Amino acid sequence: MNKVILMGRLTRDPEVRYSQGENSMAIARYTLAVDRRFGRSNGDENSADFIGCVAFGKSAEFAERYLHKGTKIALTGRIQTGSYVNKDGVKVYTTDVVVEDQEFAESKNSAANNDGGYAGGGYSSGNSAPARPQPAAAADGFMNIPDGIDEELPFN
Repeated sequence: MNKVILMGRLTRDPEVRYSQGENSMAIARYTLAVDRRFGRSNGDENSADFIGCVAFGKSAEFAERYLHKGTKIALTGRIQTGSYVNKDGVKVYTTDVVVEDQEFAESKNSAANNDGGYAGGGYSSGNSAPARPQPAAAADGFMNIPDGIDEELPFN
């Protein structure tokens, strides 16, 4: 099984190109900085891996429209390896994550405050409409339920 789940921040804006031909398709490439759980042996606790990702079609269009440098996302995909010969005649090996699904991993407010915490909500490239905003937590730690949604609760 070839399945990858990542959460990290974009290191720069996605680079988007469109394929040639009658049925052109968007292709987005971006690099995701993913924090490591444990630091390297030299004691550096703030280490990250920089993982190349490529998205096709609707996922690429989503990346072009909504993702930018610093955006925290969660994605699922698969690892794909390849190779090519560069202009100097040297064979170069590549490893990328082919994106199957991507979504925001923090709210706009969290991103603006730059606290880096997960707040959920947002928009996913697999959805057709933005998700409903999540209610904020009250000072007592319980979630505030907005007025007028009693009919949507699974209990009374």
